[in-house]
Amino acid sequence: MESMPGYDAARSSAVVVDRSGEGRLRLTGADRVAWLQGLVTNDVAALQPGQGCYAAYLTPQGRMISDLRILATREALLLDLPTVARATVAARFEQFIITEDVVVEDVTARIARLAVHGPQAAAIVGAALDVPAAALAALAEHAHLDVEFQDAPVFVAGCHALGGPGFDIYCAAERVTDVAERLFAAGAHDVTADAWDTLRIEAGLPLFGVDMDTDTIPLEAGLEAHAISQTKGCYVGQEVVIRILHRGGGRVVRKLVGWTADERSSGDTVPEPGTPFSIDGKDIGRVTSAAWSPTLLRVVGLGYVHRDHTEPGTRLTVACDPPMAATLATLPLVAMPVTASSASATSAAGASAGGA
Repeated sequence: MESMPGYDAARSSAVVVDRSGEGRLRLTGADRVAWLQGLVTNDVAALQPGQGCYAAYLTPQGRMISDLRILATREALLLDLPTVARATVAARFEQFIITEDVVVEDVTARIARLAVHGPQAAAIVGAALDVPAAALAALAEHAHLDVEFQDAPVFVAGCHALGGPGFDIYCAAERVTDVAERLFAAGAHDVTADAWDTLRIEAGLPLFGVDMDTDTIPLEAGLEAHAISQTKGCYVGQEVVIRILHRGGGRVVRKLVGWTADERSSGDTVPEPGTPFSIDGKDIGRVTSAAWSPTLLRVVGLGYVHRDHTEPGTRLTVACDPPMAATLATLPLVAMPVTASSASATSAAGASAGGA
């Protein structure tokens, strides 16, 4: 298997991923919080400026239209959306504005987003943007702070999507090249799309449009702990979600799981999305994502299996050519290092100061 540039750096230092191509909506108006509170699964009304949350937007039947991240500032709510759902969500939001004081603005082209992940992410972002690394390291998931970069406003949000230190940097689109150059000068590395996809699969991070779609109930994808408030008031699709949680004991027909191939390999055979899982010849589910893991030296992936076969350690067959023996595993499939060694961190900090 050919090396994946950036994979090792993500686990030892930090990498930069340009996520500007994904969707961003900005909600303003006096009613924006109460209005969005009635549409999405998490508790938007509980957010203070500088905080955020992960949520889902559902149909009345409880199926996903999109997942999204919501960041609250004093003036607005900024929403991160998958590219494939951006236009649909924007159009639906407009339809739900009747008399409320809410303005929905697509700012995808205006506001850029850079993600920085890895055990040295705080030191590198701090050096690049002249912010104390300790202040960045203290940011909770989705919490964010405002900084100045070359006399322009930028804000940095905590993001632990890969299970280790990470941040999203939001800036004006015309400044994104400058910000990226400072990050690279401070010691960050580039990462290929293949390497990034491998890292997010190893972390057990489902991707909307790949591991979740418009047929997915969020409970099937295991989003209840992070995206669904069980104490807030009504939202679209709540009746279905609450019925499953409270009356059905959270039981759904299928569940998203992680799996690893039993045999080490060179990665020549990686199952395509939709490849069936089977046990004793019986079809029990499908692959949604798969990649070769340089850490485990075998193919790993995500997929859905029938609720009767979700226990880690369950043996199954992936019906690729040739068939692949695999075992369900606890997520994350590969843990992301939380901190770098003190020697590496000190060296990186010195290089960062010089590069900045």
